[in-house]
Formats: sequence, structure tokens, C-alpha cells
Amino acid sequence: MIAFIDDHRGAYGVEPICKVLPIAPSTYHDHAAKRANPEKLSARAKRDTALKPAITRVFAENFGVYGVRKVWRQLRREGFTLARCSVERLMAELGLQGVIRGKPVRTTISDKAAPCPLDHVNRQFRAPRPNALWVSDFTYVATWSGFVYVAFVIDAYARRIVGWRVSRTAHASFVLDALEQALHDRRPAHRAGLVHHSDRGSQGGFKRSSQQSRVGGCDEHSKAAVGAVWTGAVTFTRTAACSGAR
Repeated sequence: MIAFIDDHRGAYGVEPICKVLPIAPSTYHDHAAKRANPEKLSARAKRDTALKPAITRVFAENFGVYGVRKVWRQLRREGFTLARCSVERLMAELGLQGVIRGKPVRTTISDKAAPCPLDHVNRQFRAPRPNALWVSDFTYVATWSGFVYVAFVIDAYARRIVGWRVSRTAHASFVLDALEQALHDRRPAHRAGLVHHSDRGSQGGFKRSSQQSRVGGCDEHSKAAVGAVWTGAVTFTRTAACSGAR
């Protein structure tokens, strides 16, 4: 947004552009002043500017394989005093990522050729009552015996898990079992307006869940738009909270 204003301020001016964009003119002028005079930067910004070359150097000296933990430990050995989360944040800003052992796990594989329901939610994950909007997704969890997949169905009204299943493989039945458990436990009324929303992943059975959603109380099935991350964000926030409480 700052770069856009820089490119077009000569033709339109700063204030007219800021009226259209969600940014105040004072915010833009503050960024411009700090860019022109680095001494006006905050203490954290100054420290970030000093640490980024060191992080980039350690990453390059170790053939681009070090992750956050190893980069942090190497900087600590060199005498830097900083938190691990700071290294993680700065590496993300620099676009640096260490090598991960093993094969990466993908949980959302979209099939553009398959028929897909419309997005009835449009990223508005708020429900006026229970059994109005269910959000579903599945993820993987590392255990001592290996990775397992966990499917969740969450009622968006209270952010409550109403159905879940665990499996060693991402097949259709365990995903549908989570939905069937939610239907059995909550028993939503037929034609009461319940919408079952998931992402656009075609593997594992969420595509098939749209065919089963009309059985037992689901009136509409909804798929997220391509590139939308909010479906996973809702389920991850809820599951992470449950994990932290254990």
C-alpha cells in the first residue's frame, strides 16, 4: 500500500489516494519520514535492521538448511542476545526457511475439474444460533508412532467441536465419520438452514461430504474460494486452544 502511494502520489496526491485506500495520510507520512531518517525508527525496528544481516549470514554459511532453532542457537553462540520468536519472525520476513526432513504433508489438494458447491459463507464465520453454520477441515498431528490425520467439524456459533475422527490415512470414510458424528449428536432439524462449509480440498472425502450433507439435517454445502485460508484458521484456532488446555 505504501509502495502504491509512492508510485501514484505525483499524479493524484497523497490525501485523495488515502481516501480510497484503508490508510490514513498521517500513517503514510510517518512511514515516509522513518524511511528518510532511520533515526526515527523504533528501538525494535532498529534492532531488526541490525539482526537481519546476521541471520542472513548464518543461514547462507550453513548452506541454507538451518531452521529457526539452529539459526537462533548459532547467534546465541556468537554472543547475540535475542529470543527464538524474534528469529522466527525475521526469517519469515526475509523469506528464509530451513530444510525439513521427510516428505511434506499436504492436506488440501484442489481438483479444479470436479464440480464444486458455491461459497455460501464468504468468509463470514459468524452464526446467529447453534446448528446454523458448521465449518470442517482436517489436519495432521505428529505423534510418537508417526503422523495421524484429524478431522474436525466445528459449530461456528460457539466454536465448539461437534464431530471429530482420527485416522492414519487421509481417506474418505474418516472425514465422513466426523460429519456423521456431528449429525448424530446435534440432530439438526431438517430445512432449518444448516450450512456445512469446508475448503476446496478434493482428497480425503470432503468433496464427497457435500453429497452426504443433505442426509440428516444439512441443508446446504459450501466450499471456500481458492486461496481462502479462513476455514483452516477457524478450525486451527479452536483445535490449538483445545491442545493447550490439556
